[in-house]
Amino acid sequence: MQRTALLTISLAFSAGIGAVVAAPVNYKLPDEVAAFKPGPNLEIVQGNCSACHSADYINTQPPMKDKKGFWQAEVTKMIKVYGAPIDDGDVSKIVDYLAATY
Repeated sequence: MQRTALLTISLAFSAGIGAVVAAPVNYKLPDEVAAFKPGPNLEIVQGNCSACHSADYINTQPPMKDKKGFWQAEVTKMIKVYGAPIDDGDVSKIVDYLAATY
């Protein structure tokens, strides 16, 4: 009898905690402060890249010597790993823009 009562109390307590933990959380995202730099093919970059992330993400990439190789690898990763729906014809335009601008 005590086991049943203890089990019932434990389950009720767990359900109460679960309801508190499952409550929705509301928060405000910070305002976008970065913008893509002007350059050739800017519209293609904005249309493809900003669908998933902000210009802030691109601005945080480290400086590199082989810019074109780095950006080629990044764009390829976005397509193959993250499933970015970038047309084959836009890949070189995006890479060229990023390598020249960042």
